[in-house]
Amino acid sequence: MLITFFRSVILYILVLIVMRIMGKREIGQLQPFELAISIMIADLASIPMTEVGVPLSNGIIPILGLLVMHLIISLINLRSTKAREILCGKPRLLITRGKIDEKALKKERFTINELEERLRSKDVYNLGDVEYAILETSGEVTVIQKPEKRTTTPEDFNLQVDYEGIPYDLIVDGRIMYKNLEKLGKNYTWLEKQVKQFGFKPEETLIATIDGKGQFFCQKKEK
Repeated sequence: MLITFFRSVILYILVLIVMRIMGKREIGQLQPFELAISIMIADLASIPMTEVGVPLSNGIIPILGLLVMHLIISLINLRSTKAREILCGKPRLLITRGKIDEKALKKERFTINELEERLRSKDVYNLGDVEYAILETSGEVTVIQKPEKRTTTPEDFNLQVDYEGIPYDLIVDGRIMYKNLEKLGKNYTWLEKQVKQFGFKPEETLIATIDGKGQFFCQKKEK
């Protein structure tokens, strides 16, 4: 029992490291070769994890081999456009200038209902509002609406908008984020002064953030 536990921990750490090296992608954004490697890694890890009689190396070596394959294929993808098209495919227009391309739908084995479902997931509920719909190599559908149907932006009205920047966490669950304070050119004394305005100490804070406009948000932890 204990041996199985330690084997599982070792393989879990290995698979976690391998997946981190492979990069940050959601399952829906994986290219076909990446998805195939991910499935094979999961399968290879499960056998020595549950079968004590199988040497641990029988799982570790193939997983490392798949990692090497992934790195090689990724490098080829970066260097060669032709290889990228063979391995990952090409984006395909499903709707062009407001017209559905039936041939493209058949080639990609896409039904009208599935296309409508993908459009609804992008908050587009009317096919007539779509100028272009592009099926990406990851399987995602990118939607470009007709100009008159797009959401307006301040730029459309020639409005100048102040730069907002990004918000920074300063305290999370009582822990002070000193690196973020340093980025902002602030220190603990400044932070303590800001938090005290809310009636408690930094160590008693659940979350404290500041945005690009300097607006400070703070909430106390429940006892």
